[in-house]
Amino acid sequence: MDLLQDLTWRGIIYQQTDEEGLKDLLSKESISLYCGVDPTANSLHIGHLVAFLTLRRFQQHGHRPIVLVGGATGLIGDPSGKSEERKLLTLETVQENVEGIKKQLASIFDFDGENGATMVNNYDWAGSMDIVTFLRDIGKHIGVNYMLAKDTIASRLETGISFTEFTYTILQAMDFNHLYDHHNCKLQIGGSDQWGNITSGLELIRKMHDEESKAFGLTIPLVTKADGTKFGKTEGGAVWLDPEKTTPYEFYQFWINTADADVVKYLKYFTFLSQEDIESLEQSVQEEPHLRKAQKALAEEITRMIHGEESLQQAIKISQALFSGDVKNLSAEEIKQGFKDVPSYDANEGEENLVDLLVAAKISPSKRQAREDITNGAVMVNGEKVTDTAYLLQETDRIEGQFTIIRRGKKKYTLINY
Repeated sequence: MDLLQDLTWRGIIYQQTDEEGLKDLLSKESISLYCGVDPTANSLHIGHLVAFLTLRRFQQHGHRPIVLVGGATGLIGDPSGKSEERKLLTLETVQENVEGIKKQLASIFDFDGENGATMVNNYDWAGSMDIVTFLRDIGKHIGVNYMLAKDTIASRLETGISFTEFTYTILQAMDFNHLYDHHNCKLQIGGSDQWGNITSGLELIRKMHDEESKAFGLTIPLVTKADGTKFGKTEGGAVWLDPEKTTPYEFYQFWINTADADVVKYLKYFTFLSQEDIESLEQSVQEEPHLRKAQKALAEEITRMIHGEESLQQAIKISQALFSGDVKNLSAEEIKQGFKDVPSYDANEGEENLVDLLVAAKISPSKRQAREDITNGAVMVNGEKVTDTAYLLQETDRIEGQFTIIRRGKKKYTLINY
């Protein structure tokens, strides 16, 4: 199976500007291609992954990926998918965001070897361009009627669009033209919402070069969930690649909780498992869904790729401990990850009596109920049942001197901080 056949099987190709032309080009030579991201935050989120993983698939087939971080376009704001103007970011914020994103891209791409990835920042060529040069050398080639026909712009005409965001598509077209000239870049890929920007780039290349010049565009479908809810969102917000924003445990849990209706599609989009392996996992979903083999494979593959083997094993350990209730062997760092969103209580010195602590931490509503809970075996301290109503918490009950985990009933955890 060649590259384009594999992308088609995975459902990754949404639109192409010239399917036969691109197929012919890829059969003859290794090409340079690019995908870009604007640094609107200091971290990528999982919504960015499909496009970049697609770029990585090209790299695995011998092509040279260019990863563009939009230090310039991030200052302007892409109107795609927006019903109103974006809030403009400062140059300092954008540059900080660029640095954060660069680190994450290193976990996805191989930057070494003959077809090692190249990372570029469009601020390097757009940031120093004066307005007269921009208008004469670039703007002259893009017609207003052509721009007004773009869905991203047409959809904003009634609600309003500033000249700043109106020119965004020209800036991205300039990126493609610059990479075509200086990196021999023949293909841009992006999400389906980038179709208008990609074709603007092709239009500019056509206008600024002779008729023999040939470049291509390819878009990837919007990732959706079978139940209609938005992909990549949790109660806590977006699922980030930055471990400070979304811990590796939370990241792993997002994928392990994928619905049966979505898991095979996500295996195709987000992993590099073979067709044979994915079809085997698809069969498991149909015949033995309770084993959740497909979800485990998905969570392991993508967590390992983004956060590394050590963080993956840590996430699995936390998950198993929470499922079994055996939490005493978790480290303080693992507890911070696994219990990030559970209720917590800052204990004071002298609060060693378990009954009093249950009430103070609002685990039990009264001392009487607390005694009943303990007597009935409903209270566990660090995973071990306590039935003595006179129990006093000891130093040994503090994990690494920082935490005690109290569970009431089957699922109600509270983290006691010291």
